[in-house]
Amino acid sequence: MTVREVAASAYRQALPAMSASVVGGLFAGAVLGGMRSDLADVSGLLVLVPALLATRGNVYGSLGARLATGLHQGLLEPRFDLDDDRLRGAIAAALANGVLVSVLAATATYAALRLLGDDPASLLGLVAIAFVAGVLSGLALTFAVVSVVVVGFRRGLDPDTFVGPVVTTTGDFVGLAFLLIAVRVVEFVLGGV
Repeated sequence: MTVREVAASAYRQALPAMSASVVGGLFAGAVLGGMRSDLADVSGLLVLVPALLATRGNVYGSLGARLATGLHQGLLEPRFDLDDDRLRGAIAAALANGVLVSVLAATATYAALRLLGDDPASLLGLVAIAFVAGVLSGLALTFAVVSVVVVGFRRGLDPDTFVGPVVTTTGDFVGLAFLLIAVRVVEFVLGGV
């Protein structure tokens, strides 16, 4: 293959994912815009949002890369098989990392705001919001990443070219949507944050 053919193939495979990324980003912005009152009600939540979104992209982007590498090396079969120890292990590690990092981000947000003299929501409230959002978005992102990687690979596409844009866009949209749900659930359960 010539350099031009390789570049054309990469663009052909990545362009749909990049286009979906633009549209998904607009939807994520709309969700964030709809969270204005929640962001105002839960002091410190606005500081926590970028950390939570960044961790989604990092953790689940790593899952996508790990699955793509496993498929390229023949260590994974291109199917949804939870009996496969490698697939199950990669999913479990991503979910555990996503939830753990979410809780650490909430704790760091609380500590930083207290050190800066601010009065954030309670530590329990921020951690509970991050935990619930981490679990829900982690489950959704795991399904999305595994589906996209496996289906793309089956169709002869290189998952490495499109998993990044798909994960970041899905992570932003799903992360914000589940963060909104988590805020409302935690406020309901705890009677405020």
